[in-house]
Amino acid sequence: MRNLITDVEGLRVGNAEDARIASGTTIILADAPVVAAATVMGGGPGTRERDAIGLEGTVGAADAIVLSGGSAFGLDAASGVQTWLRENGRGFQVGPVRVPIVPQAILFDLINGGNKDWGREAPYRELGFKAAEAAGGDFALGSAGAGYGATVARGAGLSMRGGLGSASERLTFGGESVVVGALTAVNAAGAVTVADTPHFWAAPYEHGGEFGGLGLPYPLPPEAARPVLKYGALAGANTTLCVVATDAPLTQTQAKRIATMAAAGMARAIHPVFSPLDGDIVFALATGRAALSDRDTALPYIGAAAANCLARAIARGVYEASASLPDGTQSYRNLFASA
Repeated sequence: MRNLITDVEGLRVGNAEDARIASGTTIILADAPVVAAATVMGGGPGTRERDAIGLEGTVGAADAIVLSGGSAFGLDAASGVQTWLRENGRGFQVGPVRVPIVPQAILFDLINGGNKDWGREAPYRELGFKAAEAAGGDFALGSAGAGYGATVARGAGLSMRGGLGSASERLTFGGESVVVGALTAVNAAGAVTVADTPHFWAAPYEHGGEFGGLGLPYPLPPEAARPVLKYGALAGANTTLCVVATDAPLTQTQAKRIATMAAAGMARAIHPVFSPLDGDIVFALATGRAALSDRDTALPYIGAAAANCLARAIARGVYEASASLPDGTQSYRNLFASA
């Protein structure tokens, strides 16, 4: 177990980023089409091909999921991934042609100091292609991929660097086992740490000191209950993009329920969350590689594990971020080096 979403058999992850523009793209690449569903929790989502994996749709499966910075400009990243998939003979069969199904969601990182004056050709199509080429079992966390230019709140009116996070967990049911994993690009209007302390809201769910092992402060400081928003938390200028996955053989309706249950993990890790300022979304994938005799009994446990993994992944993404953004926004490790 790598403690990554790629512990789910059949999934690989690739990152590509550009330090000059302070943005990037992450792709979750399935070895074969996977059952997919999504639920939107925030008030300002930006997506592509989400209807293709809606319960009312015909396809119900995806070849890849793309998370990207760049706001609406970043939606080009899926085109680059489609190009890579087509070159590799992947896609939904329609007569003599194949059409890769690549749902995507984007986050806003356009005012982090990076040079966004790219003229007619936004760089995200190329970043999507590069991320697909780089996909593998191991990948960078923190200041990488879609999390490269992300930020979160740190105390009232302050900001710190967000990031790309992941976590996984194995569940056993009698003699059978399934793996659950999560991946997230954290760019929340709210905070992932308690007030202006280094303690993560997700601390009760931490495994083995994966984001510092500090636990929650005791007692909680009085200001902990007050919601805080990051500096410049404009409407539509934030979003936490999430993917949860399992190797359990789920139907699309069951995957949709897992996405909904997993959203609880965001509420455990971000305060406040699901605001009109955010475009929060959770994709759920099921590769079906594991044997599972009683899906109905296992489903609540899988959903609970997905929520826990997602909370942990959010904290890890911020914890693993490094250095600073071009506008001077510092990382968790810079701000709390002695914690």
